[in-house]
Amino acid sequence: GDVADHYGELQKMGVEVFSVSTDTHFTHKAWHDSSETIGKINYFMVGDQNGSITNNFGVMREGQGLADRATFLIDPDGVIQAMEITAEGIGRDASELMRKVKAAQYVRKHPGEVCPAKWKEGEATLSPSLDLVGKI
Repeated sequence: GDVADHYGELQKMGVEVFSVSTDTHFTHKAWHDSSETIGKINYFMVGDQNGSITNNFGVMREGQGLADRATFLIDPDGVIQAMEITAEGIGRDASELMRKVKAAQYVRKHPGEVCPAKWKEGEATLSPSLDLVGKI
């Protein structure tokens, strides 16, 4: 599913979602009114016509005025903890984004632990040490 389907769940986790595109807010409104998919979006849709946000995140397509499809997971201190950039035709997975959010929140609350590949909430974590080198 997409982020719109998981927005309520993300909010309960203390996460806010912002969609940013180089389109104007007028274009967003037109899409919201005419597209069933966009119509169910309840989070903020930010117009970035001058490209300041897009350029700051390094995802502006040179000379096109368009942004790459990207997702950034930013912690409460404003630090990017995860990012994903995909080609135009490759869809993103909101359930994987939620898994990353849960892992980032876990690690923030438990310094010194890491969530291994494919970690899901409730599974064992690792404490990095020399003993693990070459074993994972």
